[in-house]
Formats: sequence, C-alpha cells, structure tokens
Amino acid sequence: MTVERPSVTRSKAVFFSALVPGLGQCMQGRLWTGGVCFVITLLLMATSLALGRISGRAAEVFFFMLLALPWWAFQAYDAYLGPDGLFTFRRTWRAVWTQGHDIRFLGLLLLISALNDTWIILANLDYLLPFYCTKPDGLPGFLAKALSPTLHLAVGYGFMRLRRWSLLVYLLYAAYGFTNGLVNLTCFGPGRIRNTLLAAIVLSTIYILRRRRFLLVTRDA
Repeated sequence: MTVERPSVTRSKAVFFSALVPGLGQCMQGRLWTGGVCFVITLLLMATSLALGRISGRAAEVFFFMLLALPWWAFQAYDAYLGPDGLFTFRRTWRAVWTQGHDIRFLGLLLLISALNDTWIILANLDYLLPFYCTKPDGLPGFLAKALSPTLHLAVGYGFMRLRRWSLLVYLLYAAYGFTNGLVNLTCFGPGRIRNTLLAAIVLSTIYILRRRRFLLVTRDA
C-alpha cells in the first residue's frame, strides 16, 4: 500500500528507519513496505533472543550479526533509495550487490567487533587467551589478545573503503584465526564460542573470495 505523503529527505528517511525499522518507508507513504520491514525485524530479533535462551549468548550474538543486523541495515538503505513502486526490495538488493555495499557492511561488522574485543580485553585484563595451545601472560599475553582487534580494525577500515590491500590482510587474519582455533580445539576441546568462530571464519572467507572483485579494483588511497 502506498499513499501520498509530503516529500521526505533521504537523510530523514534513513535516520528514522535506522531508529525504528520501516518508519522511514512509512514517512515516505510506503505503508506496506514499512510494515513488512518492521515485522521481519521483530521476527529476526525474537529468533535471536530465542537462540540465546536455548544455545547461549554466543548463538544469539552470531545470529544477530549474521541476519538481524544486515537486515536492519538493508531496510534502512531501502528507505534511503526512496519510493520506486510497491516492491522495492529487489531494487535495493540489486544496488547492494552491484555496488559492493555488502563488503562495506562486513567492514562495519569488523569495526564493531574490534570495539567489542577491545572492551572485553580492558574489562578482563587477567584473562589468558588461548594462543596455539598456550596461554601466555604478561606482555606476550596482552599482545596476543590485542592481535585480533587490531586486525579487525585494519580489515574493517579496508573493507568499508573497498581497498585492494584489505583482501590480503583479511586472508592473513583468516589464516591466523582458523589455525589458532583449530589448534586450540585439539588442545582444549570444543566450545560454543570456539566452534562458532571457526564456522564464521570459513563462511565469511568463502563469501569474501566470491565477492573479491570489488576489492581487486584499484582505487585512490
């Protein structure tokens, strides 16, 4: 359903849809699209919370980052693009796919992860992070813990700017994360967080390699 409404600027539409999914579309007169955005977001959030109750915090966060947050960003981008008929999701996905916005979003997730990792490290300075079947302390232990957020920060920035060098840095990070997780798996046994991280690295690497053409185009620094 679409009704006539006063024109709404793109900045306002994307702001209100980022605040409340579907609100920007409703302000543009796209009531049906806005309602769909809101309902899908509620379903994804409810599923994420349910997984948290069943499988723990790691599964909840993983689902939220993998599906709920991307959808939240997608519908906000749909509001930014504005009205274009009744069914705009296909139009919006085409824009995301052809312009490499999915890679930029992955970069944003990595930047968020870098901030989250940094907060966890500072809040748990005594925690010894498993590092290739060892748990170093002191300065080596701190450097081992700082390695992950540092790589997240570098790759996240590179992905958001679609920089060529970020593909190599990501592959180095993926190799480190996968081998470290696999070695620790053999030493300390399986765990929900460890298993989730290994699965995330494999899936994200496959996806990024399939979309690598956006990172191989030479751009100005």
